[in-house]
Amino acid sequence: MNTKGVVYLVGSGPGDPDLLTVKALRLMCSADVVVYDRLVSPEIMAMVPPGVTRIAVGKAPGMHCVPQDEINSLLTSLAKRARNIVRLKGGDPFVFGRGSEEALYLHQHGIRFEVVPGITAASAVTTYAGIPLTHRSMSRGVRLVTGHFREDEALELDWEKLADTTATLVVYMGLSNLGEIVQQLIDVGRGPDTPAAVIQEGTTPRQRMVQGTLATLNQRVAEAGLSSPVIIIVGETVTLAEQLAWFEPQEVCDETPCIDRC
Repeated sequence: MNTKGVVYLVGSGPGDPDLLTVKALRLMCSADVVVYDRLVSPEIMAMVPPGVTRIAVGKAPGMHCVPQDEINSLLTSLAKRARNIVRLKGGDPFVFGRGSEEALYLHQHGIRFEVVPGITAASAVTTYAGIPLTHRSMSRGVRLVTGHFREDEALELDWEKLADTTATLVVYMGLSNLGEIVQQLIDVGRGPDTPAAVIQEGTTPRQRMVQGTLATLNQRVAEAGLSSPVIIIVGETVTLAEQLAWFEPQEVCDETPCIDRC
């Protein structure tokens, strides 16, 4: 297929516009069309230049705005008409972002594409909350898993491996299954008193965090009324947040991005 367009699968990071990569910002500034997800923060969308066509295809839990196969077809169709198509995704396109699915579809249909990494939530959100992913004597590794399968399939994870006390566990998209997640971890031997936290909309002015243990986390999150998007962190390094949390949500600009527009 001969197309004149290039599709850039761009990671926008977790929400703070100051965490955009230079390449991501450059491509946003030169885009003809921006196709964006629900998880791209309003602060970042405010940086898209006026006049650029914007197409929302965001998917919320249980409310899929545009099915994935239609997004794939849309990108192919746009590549026939536009020169620079930015497919803007929250976090990193290849970390639970379906970026690889879209890239494979584009490849199979002869569409030129590039993938631009973004800072994934496991790294950025925990850092803003003062929770190191690794720390000598506390955590020797990190495990990243999804807490929600497509089409609401049963949550089938290797819980025995996730009970490893030497590693920090980070769960993406797990709010709706939080009760099951903490109970499964306890059932396979992770102590009920294991420190754990849930962080909502990390790195943005709307960041909120609830801390507790595996035994108390589900109830505390319910009482706090947290909503998606969140990440769940399980492990001893959660306790360091009391000393290392440095981020004050109001420090992020509420209306105008902290860095200059294009």
